[in-house]
Amino acid sequence: MLDRAELIRRYQVADRTLTRVRVNFITSLDGAATVDGRSGGLGNDDDKLVFDTLRLLSDVIVVGAGTVRAEGYGGIRLSPADAAWRLSHGLPPQVPVAVVSSRLELEPGHPFFRDAAVRPIVLTHGGSSAGRRAELSAVADVLVCGEQAMDPAVMVAALVARGLGQILCEGGPHLFGALIAADCVDELCLTISPVLEGGGAGRIARNDSAVTRRMALLHVLTAGDMLFLRYGRGSA
Repeated sequence: MLDRAELIRRYQVADRTLTRVRVNFITSLDGAATVDGRSGGLGNDDDKLVFDTLRLLSDVIVVGAGTVRAEGYGGIRLSPADAAWRLSHGLPPQVPVAVVSSRLELEPGHPFFRDAAVRPIVLTHGGSSAGRRAELSAVADVLVCGEQAMDPAVMVAALVARGLGQILCEGGPHLFGALIAADCVDELCLTISPVLEGGGAGRIARNDSAVTRRMALLHVLTAGDMLFLRYGRGSA
């Protein structure tokens, strides 16, 4: 079993004043991002501990609307112990969550909004429905990031302008692919699950444009047969 204090030490960013977009994913040995359409089937308690540690250390969690629906995201609330740790380190007790959506097909009564610990954020673009933006503004802060399509660089800048520079992206693959294409990914935290999945499961990133972004290995952790990799574009 991984040690929480050691995980915090290994995943902490030295200078929180510098913007850092961190992406967290899990994959099978043969590259499957999901089991039966969900990533949870690949993980275990150690992966959950890393997952929770990354949330603990972030300023904002960013997730695509498709992932909210597929993974059953409700209102995200850190445990009392994690909230207390954040307070003791000068951070707000809870982490806001931002959902990225072009079509705005989430209802205001969805648990993602209804059960949120702090007011959520909706990230969309100017071509989305003005009526839907107005409707969702009753339950979230709606930020327009791009004219007719989501612009990842504008999205990052909008979050940084709100003091949310430590950005944790939890998927899905289309959002990760867009961030890669826009060269906005500073770090990838990747769990390798010791299973062969086969089938037609997709990969962790999808985008129409193939680009190459070279990353450096920052650390390797193991717990049983699970492998936890941390890659960055530079030093942490």
